[in-house]
Amino acid sequence: MNSEPLYDPASIQLETSLGYYLAKARNVLVARTDQALRPLELTSQQIGVILLLASGRARTPLELSREMSYDSGSMTRMLDRLEKKGFVSRTRSELDRRMVELNLTARGREAAERLPVIGAAVLNEQLHGFSRAELDSLVGMLARIIGNGPAGEAIGCGIEDE
Repeated sequence: MNSEPLYDPASIQLETSLGYYLAKARNVLVARTDQALRPLELTSQQIGVILLLASGRARTPLELSREMSYDSGSMTRMLDRLEKKGFVSRTRSELDRRMVELNLTARGREAAERLPVIGAAVLNEQLHGFSRAELDSLVGMLARIIGNGPAGEAIGCGIEDE
């Protein structure tokens, strides 16, 4: 393991920094995903909600906010848009009236079924020319970068729903 600094503050440049490339790669992937999702009337930020509800990993706005590292205001705005478009419904919990439970509508369930095909197509287009070994290596390196983050802190994307 290398403990020597990889970047020199005196010579670091935006266009050669890891952060620049990560941000650019993310932006390209989001743009391609948004384009592929346009027929469903969804955005790349909204599909996380659909998939988390479909998998049962989240049932409430609070659980979604935690899973996606969104603040409650951003999550409320996203849920407002998804409800208006007919993808999710909100109901008061029968056990605790203060609690809101979320469910996918028929349109939401249909979208959830179509998302894996769309997601795989987008990723395959974006990874054109990569070998399986290169993809595995890239994912492993990104996992190491994530693992070097502050312990115990939620690492969110800091992105507002559009």
